[in-house]
Amino acid sequence: MKPLILLSLVSFQAFAVQIAPFRADVTPPIGAPLCGGLVKPAAGVSEPLLALGVVLLSDEKPVVLCAIDFCEIRGADHIHWREVLAKAAGTSPERVALHSLHQHNAPLVDTAVQKLLPEVGIIDVVATDRALAGITASIEAALKKPQPVTHISTGEAKVSEVAGNRRVQVIDGKVGKMRGSASKDAALRALPEGLIDPMLKTICFWNGGTKLAALHYYATHPMSYYNDGIVTHDFAGIARERRTQEDDVPHIYFTGCGGNIGAGKYNDGSPEMRPLLADRIHAAMIESEKNVKRIPLTKIEWKHVPVVLQPNPEFPEERMLKVMQNTATSPSQRITAALRIGFIHHREPIPFTSLHLGDEVCLVHLPGESFVEYQLFAQQQRPGGFVCTASYGDGVTGYIPLEHSFEEGGYEPSQAYAAPKSEKVMKKTISELLIP
Repeated sequence: MKPLILLSLVSFQAFAVQIAPFRADVTPPIGAPLCGGLVKPAAGVSEPLLALGVVLLSDEKPVVLCAIDFCEIRGADHIHWREVLAKAAGTSPERVALHSLHQHNAPLVDTAVQKLLPEVGIIDVVATDRALAGITASIEAALKKPQPVTHISTGEAKVSEVAGNRRVQVIDGKVGKMRGSASKDAALRALPEGLIDPMLKTICFWNGGTKLAALHYYATHPMSYYNDGIVTHDFAGIARERRTQEDDVPHIYFTGCGGNIGAGKYNDGSPEMRPLLADRIHAAMIESEKNVKRIPLTKIEWKHVPVVLQPNPEFPEERMLKVMQNTATSPSQRITAALRIGFIHHREPIPFTSLHLGDEVCLVHLPGESFVEYQLFAQQQRPGGFVCTASYGDGVTGYIPLEHSFEEGGYEPSQAYAAPKSEKVMKKTISELLIP
């Protein structure tokens, strides 16, 4: 009997999980570039930008999930940040999921591109280093007081009148006018929502009857209006912080595959719309926790697939260099060319990862501005499961449309740095990540 008792104890201990939530202020200073220099620099602050996340501790190496109110973290910087966060958490970089929410009145981090265009403000290196140090300190402090996790809960709710597909006007197989994150064109707003994922998904971590943290996932560009120099975490951040204050529990929001999704059907870009959009996200967050399914957390499994996406041959480096070096060209065109060159030069594998929580729940972590079809595809691979997708990991790829999107045209394919055939690689990798 004694050996059996010992075996049972060892088995129980192997499934023990602890959680350490962390929170850091990463607000840039006045004058800092925003959105890689593609919008006005910081002139004021509406709300602080935050880096929020959790460290999950088990019998395996720790896992770090981090969502930051930045526009993007790209290429070598994304690698460096994951290395630093991994060191703070006592784990390896491939077990760190680092995702931007993608607000545009927020920093874009790409020191390699800044070196290509030193005369243009793309990144405030000092402020970025300070932000990273703050996140590191918050992780180290959180790890001093981890809390045991007995189970998780899952729930979802429909978000009303926020998301709409940006590519709904298709004429003779070609995308026409697009309504983006905001639109004052009544005719464009009158068009259907198009293909979206209307559901906000929530996962909560519990210790008995005590909620420890909540993760929320929803797919849309998270901007109501921008390019006024006022730093903001915008409507998704407002809803997130309201729930945190109401609950006195960390609420963390991840932007899903919103590459072709925006609020432009319901948002005219007026300041009055920001709190209304926040109200709608907030309402879905509350609703998603009303009829939850409680699941004992008996195991966690991390999967990591490194992927190299090939550059789009339609935009050769030689031509992009001419655009970037032409001082008569607009700064936005030069920056865009430099970002594309940054992807061409960056040949390090991009991390695609997933976290399996028990047998039913899977969190999928993707790079770039992935189209919503990838999120829906991920859900289709696990019928009956609960799949949440975070996009905007390594932003070095730019948009990641579908292969036929390039034939349709429109804005996103013009800002897609990876080749059209990347769709096949994306779907194959997503399928691998979802295998329990």
